[in-house]
Amino acid sequence: MVDIKNVFKMYNQKKVVDDVSISIEKGTITSFIGPNGAGKSTLISMISRLIAKDDGEITIDGQDIMKTKNNELAKKISILKQSNSINLKLTIRELVAFGRFPYSQGKLRNEDWVKVDEAIRYMELGEIQDKYLDELSGGQRQRAHIAMVLAQDTEYILLDEPLNNLDMRHSVQIMKTLRKLVDELGKTILLVIHDINFASCYSDHIVALKDGKIIKQGRTCDVIDQCVLKDIYDMDIEIQNIDDRKICVYF
Repeated sequence: MVDIKNVFKMYNQKKVVDDVSISIEKGTITSFIGPNGAGKSTLISMISRLIAKDDGEITIDGQDIMKTKNNELAKKISILKQSNSINLKLTIRELVAFGRFPYSQGKLRNEDWVKVDEAIRYMELGEIQDKYLDELSGGQRQRAHIAMVLAQDTEYILLDEPLNNLDMRHSVQIMKTLRKLVDELGKTILLVIHDINFASCYSDHIVALKDGKIIKQGRTCDVIDQCVLKDIYDMDIEIQNIDDRKICVYF
């Protein structure tokens, strides 16, 4: 379980995360939604210790992340940030292999390559795995980076806008893969996502933020509510039930 208690973060005298407390259940998908500047990306960056919190406490399975060694934390949590450009001349397969570094320290064994192959297969990258990153479309690069995170094989996976640059088919593929990782392998996934319909259809829980504060958190069916969405986005959003799923109509 991820426990976040009274966490704050300030930039230039402005609170971008303001007294946030959340408990994330294991074996679930939790989506963070909200307008730009709500503090979503900052929050998951603090959970992964990419940036330091100013105050509060973050624990994973009861252990304070600030007291956890880097290599041990990298075996527990993997994260994909929005900005993931790599200037090295790497193939997809070489990039995905980087996900095994916490275990192999650069000397991959057979079991590491098995994880690499599994991740490449999950992301349907097998036919192009020997292509260089600078030869790929934006969507292909995004899938390659997600494959690297999957190869890291952590219990907790944090994804910041994983659907960036992806077309509809591959966006659905990613979300179905995440759902499969939770349902079949027991992973715990936290993701920042702007498309509230993907959040509605694939999440177990949703955390809605605005101006650094939590507006609403809970089961997906409780957050995907017309009044709640009005508070978050300052617009009227019609909600329709299609095949027992709440679909937001805001176009």
